[in-house]
Formats: sequence, structure tokens, C-alpha cells
Amino acid sequence: MFKSRNAIGKDGREYPVSRTDEEWRAVLSPHEYAVLREAGTEAPFTGEYHDDDDEATYRCRACDAELFRSTEKFDSQCGWPSFYSALAGDAVEEVTDRSLGMTRTEVRCANCGSHLGHVFSGEGHQTPTDLRYCINSISIRKAPTGDAAAQ
Repeated sequence: MFKSRNAIGKDGREYPVSRTDEEWRAVLSPHEYAVLREAGTEAPFTGEYHDDDDEATYRCRACDAELFRSTEKFDSQCGWPSFYSALAGDAVEEVTDRSLGMTRTEVRCANCGSHLGHVFSGEGHQTPTDLRYCINSISIRKAPTGDAAAQ
């Protein structure tokens, strides 16, 4: 089992949104807590957004920070929502993850430190960045944009 995230980011700064484990447990379901705060992973092809193609902004389920846009979402056939870019600036942070006997790059919300998924490169996806942000659906929530938000 992974340890719960604390309130300090990889660069030693405190996250803008900081809660105790008890406070996180009060606002997240047990499954959300396991993924967002303990770096768990939902099963592939089970999340609500893996095949979603609506125009939207995807926000952190824990703190509501904007993270990704549907314009950068693509179907990577991996079973999780995939984006080739996060929002400009520092919406997400990337941290070396050496769990499970491998080295990967974990993606966390830069606002609250919640685990979102992992980012991979060099897989040959025909995207502008050759990156695949592989994100757990349970880590994000969809906020419609444009005409969809007005309805």
C-alpha cells in the first residue's frame, strides 16, 4: 500500500490545497481516496472518461483545479483517458515513481498533490508532443465547455 500524499510538493513547496488524511477521507469516496491519495490505479476500460469525446475541461476531482482539455485528449487504446498535453503552466507536476519494480513518471495535481496517473513518451502516438498522459478517470471530473456548458 502506498503512503498518503503529504502537503509538500516535489520542489519542497506546500501545495495550495492541503488537508489532513481525515479531511481527505471526508470529502472523497474510499475508491477516490485510494487512487488520488494513495496512488492507486483503476482497472483499464472501467473509468467513465476513457472513451468520452465531449468538449470539456477536466478538473482534479479532489480540489477542482483545471488540468486537461478535451482538445488534447486522444484514444490511445490503453483503457484510460489519454491526453498529449496538460494545461499550460504548472497545472500538473511530474515526479519520478520507482514503485512496482520499475521507473515511471507519475503525474500529480500541482494544486493539491493528488495522484492522477502517469505520463509516457516515445510510444509512437501521432500527437504533437509524443506524450501520453495516462490518467485515471476517478482522478478527474468533466466540466463541459462552450455550448455544452450553456445547456
